[in-house]
Amino acid sequence: MSSNPVSADEPIEGARRHSGGDPYEILIVDNDAASLESLELALGTDYRIHGATRASDGLEILERAEIALILADKGLPSMAGVDFLERAREIRPLAIRMLLSGSAEFGSLNRAVNEALVYRWVAKPWVSNALQLAVKRALEAYELASENIQLMVTLGKQNERLRVENADLRREIEHSYAFDRIIGTGPAMERVFDLIEKVAKTDSSVLITGEPGTGKGVVARAIHYAGARNDKRFTAQNCAALPDTLLESELFGHKSGAFTGARADKQGLFEIADGGTAFLDEVGETHPGMQVRLLRVLQDGEIRPLGSSDTRVVDVRVIASTSRDLLAEVGEGRFREDLYYRLRVVEIGLPPLRERKTDVPTLAYHFLEAAYREMKREGEGFTNAAMDCLVRYAWPDNVRELENEVARAVAVSGGAGLITAEMLSEPIRNTAVAASLRGDFVTDGLRLSEAVDALKRKMIVEAIAETGSKTGASEKLGIPRQSLQKMMKRLDLKS
Repeated sequence: MSSNPVSADEPIEGARRHSGGDPYEILIVDNDAASLESLELALGTDYRIHGATRASDGLEILERAEIALILADKGLPSMAGVDFLERAREIRPLAIRMLLSGSAEFGSLNRAVNEALVYRWVAKPWVSNALQLAVKRALEAYELASENIQLMVTLGKQNERLRVENADLRREIEHSYAFDRIIGTGPAMERVFDLIEKVAKTDSSVLITGEPGTGKGVVARAIHYAGARNDKRFTAQNCAALPDTLLESELFGHKSGAFTGARADKQGLFEIADGGTAFLDEVGETHPGMQVRLLRVLQDGEIRPLGSSDTRVVDVRVIASTSRDLLAEVGEGRFREDLYYRLRVVEIGLPPLRERKTDVPTLAYHFLEAAYREMKREGEGFTNAAMDCLVRYAWPDNVRELENEVARAVAVSGGAGLITAEMLSEPIRNTAVAASLRGDFVTDGLRLSEAVDALKRKMIVEAIAETGSKTGASEKLGIPRQSLQKMMKRLDLKS
């Protein structure tokens, strides 16, 4: 492509790097020393010029200098200008290549553009400001290409960093939800672990039953991450949390305009989880129409978004949970029998926390460490009296309630020292006091020192209640009053 002469006499301001710094470096190769000198004078004000009259010298300069643009004469004696530019491209692939030519032979210029990827050719004799403008435009193209490459390198590094972070995060999630991280030591929990391990490697539907707060969602995730689908999506939806239409949209998706507010198409959780696992929490709360649609997914793997007449096939493992007695719901006609048996290929029943008292101390310390990390605090654990309160309490909301209670205790403790009984909620403290006054000892799972402290606490409370004073209590118990006071302080009993 020929450069058009520019008639204006004013010189063209040279190109500058966006980031500032040293001027661009230009290599000029021309066997005519006078022409080379003229080119250096025309461009030397704005750029650092490297000149050479031989192709071999030009190639040597390219090896050691950060050349941004190459101007080569078409008629070099030892090597044609096009051949030189092809060699130059191997050494400095990003450098812009321009050809100086006294004739416009179409064949040679076509070869220059196609083989040497010449940016443009400049006709001899050249006009100073036309040459300056051509060089400026070429260096602007060089700057843009360099920035794009740097951006690609940066994006490549960021993508690799994200890939590593995602892999690390996946490993962390898999570790966090590994079934061996579920806390429990009694026979009931051992049966749960055994079932999780066996069912995880299959694609069978699983129904997890148990009271609210027993950890049904944790077990569902453990099954997914221990199975063959752990590299695919795990999606979860609480079926009791949404009204019918919104629940249907969340699970199956919808087309734009399917209902008021549906402004765009939306994928449902079954489609998002294709190849992975869908967890339906509290499936017993679904209405009959929804139960029919869930049955179709389990039988045929088919879904149909709201507002669409087309069905789609998905490959999803379904894990469901319920705190209801679904068999009783079936008997009363509120839950479909065929769906019940489709969901309950394997049933895993989770025991309430009141039936696994031996796990309370371990769970409490597990939640304590998590609360310390989250609140960026440090502490020393629980006093014996505080742990005694936790073990005696019935935990109607199960593990979830224990987790919340421990977090509350850390919050009110100020992060200093031990968690005492006074830092626990009143219902939990009152349960322990009432049990002590009744002589209702729960020693299962307690260490000997904890059981001894519980007995001491009971005797002190009873002695004070009977005598009406600490002095009378100390006489009844046969210990000095000062010793009684120290003991009460250690046991977190009010003075």
